[in-house]
Amino acid sequence: MARRTVFFCSLSFCALLMVAYSIFSFTTSHQRTLSDNMKFNSENLMNTLDPFLDLPRNFLGAKLQRLQTKKRLFHVALTASGSIYNGWQCRIMYYWYKKFRDMPSSEMGGFTRILHSGKPDSLMQEIPTVIVEELPNGMAKDYIVLNRPWAFVQWLKMARIEEDYIMMAEPDHIFVKPLPNLALEDTPAAFPFFYITPAKYEEIIQRFFPKHMGPVSAVDPIGNSPAIIKKSQLEKIAPTWMNISLQMKSDQDANKEFGWVLEMYAYGIASAVHGIKHTLRKDFMIQPPWDVEVGEKYIIHYTYGCDYTMKGELTYGKIGEWRFDKRSYLLEAPPKDLQLPPQGVPESVVTLVKMVNEATNNIPNWGTGE
Repeated sequence: MARRTVFFCSLSFCALLMVAYSIFSFTTSHQRTLSDNMKFNSENLMNTLDPFLDLPRNFLGAKLQRLQTKKRLFHVALTASGSIYNGWQCRIMYYWYKKFRDMPSSEMGGFTRILHSGKPDSLMQEIPTVIVEELPNGMAKDYIVLNRPWAFVQWLKMARIEEDYIMMAEPDHIFVKPLPNLALEDTPAAFPFFYITPAKYEEIIQRFFPKHMGPVSAVDPIGNSPAIIKKSQLEKIAPTWMNISLQMKSDQDANKEFGWVLEMYAYGIASAVHGIKHTLRKDFMIQPPWDVEVGEKYIIHYTYGCDYTMKGELTYGKIGEWRFDKRSYLLEAPPKDLQLPPQGVPESVVTLVKMVNEATNNIPNWGTGE
């Protein structure tokens, strides 16, 4: 009886083992299938990204990509001339970069001010700076912005940049929140400017981007800034960007039509020459006073003057009763505690002035005449 009980228990134990093995096999197989399907779906999501639209068609794909990989840090780089006007903007920009750099959602890495004056200035100890040479006499042709691509060419050759990505920025950019890496692997991200219209100037564009290289639509409506791009891609683009900028400046038609934004067109053309398209990110930044809300944007670009009546009415083109215009401070830095805009002025302008005031009140040794 005891032997039969033992035999029955053995059979029962074997049966349990078989059931457990079946469950394990089914579960493992099922998990493998789920895993394969999840991988397949994730890849499919990534395949729906479209770099020619304002945003990826399936933004979830971009979020999944970030979740599946470690932080992809980018190095923030901006060019500077060494003027007082340029300097105070750099100080404010660097203040807000430091404020947001180490926050959880940030992928900001190091920071470099590329000083293309060829000599040190008073901000060397305050802001990480690399000195490069300006273009030889006469080459800039009274267009100081031509020094920008030349500065990047030099910096990329001489600097040891740890990050795989570079963000090209400008002194009059203010970060309003932590900035993640908006680039998607080999597809850089850039802000689309409404006034950069390659199709409108097809004949001129084709002088520098011939038909056999592709259609004019291959040229993105962007400048070099703001943009986040792989370092290896920028190393290819930068010399071409510089050469095309110089060629366009010497072209009478290009110089006349493109004017102050000539170098921006040159960057878009240089990218197209190397077959590089950018994801166009309208959420990269806002430009007051035309953009009235900060919303979910990352940067305020204060290139335009903001003029208002004391009733909060915009008087663009005419000096307002209340105004903030960076060009009011060409020879000295703005004072601390600028007057806030009157009631009725858009949030974007109010936020801009408040952020300038916070920076100037916290940056050591801030004062007019700097």
